[in-house]
Amino acid sequence: MAKKARKQEKTEVTLTSRDKKTLSSLRELAGSVIDSAERGRAPFFDVPSRSLSNVRFNNSRRIIEMGSGTNRRELFNLSQAKSYMQMLLVGSGCKQLIEQGKTTSIRGLYYLLKHTIPGTREETFDEQADCDPIIEDSEVTLDALREELHLYAKSAGSMVGPIVLVDSGDEIDCSRMGSGGYTIPSIVEPEIVQFKKNQAEFILHVEKDTVWRRFNEDKFWREYNCILTHGGGQPPRGVRRMLNRLHHELKLPVYCLLDNDPWGYYIYSVIKQGSINLAYESKRMAIPAARYLGLRSIDFERCQLNPSVQIKLNDQDIKRARQIAQYPWFANKKPWQKEIELMLKNGFKLEVEALISKDISYVTEQYVPQRLDEEDFLD
Repeated sequence: MAKKARKQEKTEVTLTSRDKKTLSSLRELAGSVIDSAERGRAPFFDVPSRSLSNVRFNNSRRIIEMGSGTNRRELFNLSQAKSYMQMLLVGSGCKQLIEQGKTTSIRGLYYLLKHTIPGTREETFDEQADCDPIIEDSEVTLDALREELHLYAKSAGSMVGPIVLVDSGDEIDCSRMGSGGYTIPSIVEPEIVQFKKNQAEFILHVEKDTVWRRFNEDKFWREYNCILTHGGGQPPRGVRRMLNRLHHELKLPVYCLLDNDPWGYYIYSVIKQGSINLAYESKRMAIPAARYLGLRSIDFERCQLNPSVQIKLNDQDIKRARQIAQYPWFANKKPWQKEIELMLKNGFKLEVEALISKDISYVTEQYVPQRLDEEDFLD
């Protein structure tokens, strides 16, 4: 007969200073609703606008920032009432997480808050896509990022190299993590991840897992004494925040090896200047000193690649390249203008994997070492 399991006693939650600040913001938001009701006024929120028109490039800080524009969201406006109530629901859910000392995914919060409103057939959220923008609106309104609301997204990135860190109390030696490396979590704030010992001299960030695995298998990070990271394509916030912390706290240069196409250029832009859509987080994510190591438009001839590796630019590629060329942080940089012009003139794009056509380890043994030795980067 199985022994009856003992009911575990609830442990007291110790709130960090950041938790206390976030809870204070949540209570202040809720208090404004109560205050409006008691005064007989229509409750409203002023939500900072996340539109392109409210985003600017700070030339001195070299990052994308949000402007001061806001959008008013009112309870008694029929077109805004649902999103108003959804913001209160998100705030309530995050308050519950913080007070319980727990975290959940943005998908988990969606299910935590999803239900049919009593007496109606109306759902609080019809689908995940309804919930995500409300979470972002809550972030900017509360001036508290998603991680501070105890929310995380799916982890999509790895790192390996001569660094020892502490993750939630567990010591991790990133030089002994096997073929998969250390999975970069969604929340990498100092309360969760601390850097204990570092011997790396720089960071090489590659776009995709496939290329990262070649560098890891060839032990590039060991020979060149670096930290090797990837973000599974467009790097998620956890990866960008980790890169930001490694760069600023450990003073490590960041070099990016990305595809020679408009999407590779955009990924570099997001790492370097921040995201237009999430401009409010640039100060904690952007790395203005990051450098673009490759792949370059000139590399087809410089590396004497086979024509079969060319991927013809489509209409969307061409449109995107011209948009990127007009970004303020690229518009006044002649090397970048020449880079984009040459790609358009070539009429094709190149993936980093195209270098495999030279040799399976050409990218780790010749291409990147030569770029590093010559300091051949784009700013």
